[in-house]
Amino acid sequence: MVPGYTQKKIEQPRWQWITLLVIIGYEAAGCLLGGIMLIAAPDGRYMNMPVDIMHNIFPDFLIPGMLLFGLGILNTMAFISIFRKAGSDWLMAGLALGGLLTWFVTEIMILQELHWLHAMWGLPVLLGCVIAIPLIILRHDKDGMQKILLTCGILSSLWYIAINVYVPVKYEGYNIFSQAPSELSAIGSPTRILWNLLVVLYPLLFAAFGWGVRQSAGNSPYLRIVGSLVIVYSILNFYWPPMHRREMIAAGAGTLTDTLHIVWAIMTLIFMVLFMGFGAAALGKRFRVYTILTFLVFIVFGTLTFMASAGIKAGQPTPWMGLYERINISSFMIWVIVFASALLRKRTIPSTNSQAD
Repeated sequence: MVPGYTQKKIEQPRWQWITLLVIIGYEAAGCLLGGIMLIAAPDGRYMNMPVDIMHNIFPDFLIPGMLLFGLGILNTMAFISIFRKAGSDWLMAGLALGGLLTWFVTEIMILQELHWLHAMWGLPVLLGCVIAIPLIILRHDKDGMQKILLTCGILSSLWYIAINVYVPVKYEGYNIFSQAPSELSAIGSPTRILWNLLVVLYPLLFAAFGWGVRQSAGNSPYLRIVGSLVIVYSILNFYWPPMHRREMIAAGAGTLTDTLHIVWAIMTLIFMVLFMGFGAAALGKRFRVYTILTFLVFIVFGTLTFMASAGIKAGQPTPWMGLYERINISSFMIWVIVFASALLRKRTIPSTNSQAD
């Protein structure tokens, strides 16, 4: 062990430390208060919630209240551990945030609906998971963690492709060739909850990949930029304004969320272009050529998708729009896999040869 290594592991950027404390403290207070209210009134009257929203999974809110109170205690312990910068702070943070994630996923499955309160309490948990990743890195072997985090980039793409294959099967009448992936999570879609539950793993894995890119950047400013952009992009993707079903849009029933959906799509495209541009600048000639080819795919199929999407508002068929958009998405997902694989390979060869990749 290198002298002073243990001390270095204990250190954590102050802004990360404060952010994690605020999130864990916020969730702990909410869990304790909510748990006490449900235990005190198992019929849910103190929280204005009828028992029948649980669809007979539980006879009342007593057991959920006890579980919620337990999560409050766990988060309180995590808060203390993080505040004291104990050696087990990474583990306590992981248990607390993991427990909350499990709680929200289970709750949404039981309630069979999404509520604005899920965003109020759930989004901070997702942000906490992102902030906890560098803490975990500090507490473990750097090389081993780099490999795991870079592998998360590959896993993120494979996961997103997998749910794009699985979820459409659960949507009767859905056509992957003519309908956009966004329609799987559209307001009123039968797969809206399923998609939102499954897709949440994607930004978590992608954010972990971003930290891995930053950790393996070395003297490359381009890789540090890519890693930072990936983390910011992942946080933005914890919430994606949903569109309405195409029938409602064609009938003029679209709202602000439909407009914001388009804004998010444009921002996503910009982020993807930036990822690839800076990523190509960081690696060798062959990878730059590959990136240029991916850009060409983006231009061609992005244009075709944009032209075909006009049919949604007009109430007209969009025969190949789904295929065009999926080719665009898949080209980026494959680019991430190749990029992550190149960084993993770069770790195992002399730096003098890395530019030949």
